[in-house]
Amino acid sequence: MQEWLAEHMLISYLLIVGFTVYIFNAVFRPVKRLPILKEIAVYITILIGSFVLLILQVDKLPIIQCMAVAVALMLILRLRQLFDRRKGRGSGEAEAAGPGGEGRDAADEVR
Repeated sequence: MQEWLAEHMLISYLLIVGFTVYIFNAVFRPVKRLPILKEIAVYITILIGSFVLLILQVDKLPIIQCMAVAVALMLILRLRQLFDRRKGRGSGEAEAAGPGGEGRDAADEVR
């Protein structure tokens, strides 16, 4: 698969850009929309960074495979959140609880 992706660089580049945009929107997207010029600057930066990742992908590093795993894990988390909301457990304690059992509300009160 690595050889095929190295031979088809346009497909590799489009996959890297797609994964990067999805990860940005799912993880780093601010609550409010950015102004249009900042939005354009972010996506231009993503396109340039994706070119650097393409060079690493062609140089035999598994960039696309790693990004695919990250996107798959993010989708599993999203499905889990939707399932919890549908069950009725996600409205309060389940969403706010962190790995240590502490909620975000407790951390916000300290600030």
